[in-house]
Amino acid sequence: MASVNKVILIGNLGKDPEVKYTQGGMAVAHFSLATNERVKDKEGNWNDRTEWHNIVLFDRKAEVAGEYLKKGRTVYIEGSIRTNSWDDKETGQKKYRTEIIVFDFTFVGSKPGSGSGEGGGSYAKSNTAPYTATSAAPAAAPDFADQGITDDDIPF
Repeated sequence: MASVNKVILIGNLGKDPEVKYTQGGMAVAHFSLATNERVKDKEGNWNDRTEWHNIVLFDRKAEVAGEYLKKGRTVYIEGSIRTNSWDDKETGQKKYRTEIIVFDFTFVGSKPGSGSGEGGGSYAKSNTAPYTATSAAPAAAPDFADQGITDDDIPF
């Protein structure tokens, strides 16, 4: 039986990435990412619902994230879901943490406060090198116009 574990998110960083290094020298970055959903309630009023995601990057992607991503920056992420569990040392209770393990990310739009229209680069896994930055034009957000979705429908 085939299975797929793939996540695609576009959201805003809730904090600056925290980069640490393993004893073997591998970079690991962690940050939170907020995605928003806009829903109508029974009275017809629009309400925003924010979902927070724990994001993890490794190797060169972690270093690039630590250098270029900052709180508030919009980023497109592709990855997979992983849930870790452990026993709390104090209470003995089973604890869980769900994370998104990133295998590709792209800066979206301009840096907060930059005022420029610069996009970003994409950092993806490559067959020829561990991770390479593409020098082509930045990847654009998906075009939803043909589906009847306008900019006003996007919650961020």
